[in-house]
Amino acid sequence: MSRRVVLLTDRGQLPSGRSLCDVISAAADGGLRTVLLREPDLPDGERAALADHARGRGLEVVAAHRAVPGCGGVHLPAGAPVPVVATRWGRSCHSRADLERAAADGAWWATLSPYAPTASKPGYGPPLHPSAFAAAPLPVYALGGVTPENAARARDSGAYGVAVMGAVMRAPDPAAVVAALVEAVR
Repeated sequence: MSRRVVLLTDRGQLPSGRSLCDVISAAADGGLRTVLLREPDLPDGERAALADHARGRGLEVVAAHRAVPGCGGVHLPAGAPVPVVATRWGRSCHSRADLERAAADGAWWATLSPYAPTASKPGYGPPLHPSAFAAAPLPVYALGGVTPENAARARDSGAYGVAVMGAVMRAPDPAAVVAALVEAVR
């Protein structure tokens, strides 16, 4: 993943009447370039259809938990084994030690969370100290509680970029939120 803003999907946070495809399209309109397709409970065919939709909007798609054909990589949970098939992959991390292990295992990127208190996972934390993002051994995306108001601070702390879920999924105007995030992390 080479972009500074990554959207993680979570259809459980969508407002009534809005689909995941609606949010992905709006996010692309706002300047998003990479989406991390979660939805691990969906059958592979439905995940592939969502990935096709996102690619049709010009987005790079990374699949969470397990590969989806045509995706640019896979993002693994903390502690998951290294993929046996050669692919670009990243890992969810929750400490500096997790980052070191991910880098040693050959990860191309990592998310590090929680960056800030998050409405998506109330009580999750406490937030990591900003120094956890400094001089990381691989590109790290700050995740958890990221908003347009604090995204620049995450970059200033050393994060390569930001990974966002709830702030976009729940937004009345996902395109505007993505545009503000892209501007904040330039």
